Amino acid sequence: MIKDITIGQYLPGDSVVHRLDPRIKIILSTIYVIDLFLINSFLGYLYVAIFTALVILISKIPFKYIFKSLKPILWILIFTGVLNAFLTPGNVVAKVGPFSVTDKGLYLAAFMVIRIIFLIVGTSVLTLTTSPIALTDGIELLLNPFKKIGVPAHELAMMMTIALRFIPTLIDETDKIIKAQKARGADFESGNIINRAKNLIPILVPLFINSFRRADELALAMEARCYRGGEGRTRMKQFNINKNDYLALTVMLLFVVISILSRR
Repeated sequence: MIKDITIGQYLPGDSVVHRLDPRIKIILSTIYVIDLFLINSFLGYLYVAIFTALVILISKIPFKYIFKSLKPILWILIFTGVLNAFLTPGNVVAKVGPFSVTDKGLYLAAFMVIRIIFLIVGTSVLTLTTSPIALTDGIELLLNPFKKIGVPAHELAMMMTIALRFIPTLIDETDKIIKAQKARGADFESGNIINRAKNLIPILVPLFINSFRRADELALAMEARCYRGGEGRTRMKQFNINKNDYLALTVMLLFVVISILSRR
């Protein structure tokens, strides 16, 4: 399950999506997420499914990576669906003990589960096709206009990207610790919920220690390279918005228009 987490991972490639300006990709992802909350019908989600599948095909990302990103949230999807199915008022279609399943509950459960799936898939496409460095620069450039009101654009971009970058590292570290503890006879699968939670302590303690150690090593490495913040820093690679970026933005706006029309 731990190896299935794809958030923060980057797959190098030379597709059209990979070559898009990171600022445009961040803007497109933001519009995509907002559009998901504007849709109020399954017809709209059908358009989203077609659009998302086309983007994945163009980006040449294997679908197995997309499916892997959904495995860690399987229990969240089940919990969301069950919660909406049982707690939404409407016409009762089935009874499970003292609880009732309603028609509106089933509709809302399916609707919310599909929305969460598309949210995860959309953000996964962004991180899988954008390197951490490009993502940092893109976020910083988008936040630069807010420096006039005191927003620390460079620092925010740096923190967000370091967090994304270290997700795969922490996942690998957790997997190694679990294997090491199992080799020493630890059992993480038997017992009730309380016992399982207690069994996680031998994992969490070394994980926190290693995390602080890595953070200290990163700080020392940045100081050794004379890092003093974003003031006066230059970039080796300059970003330029070209016709492909404008085309992608136009396609996204057309997709939003179609999604809004589907509300009717």
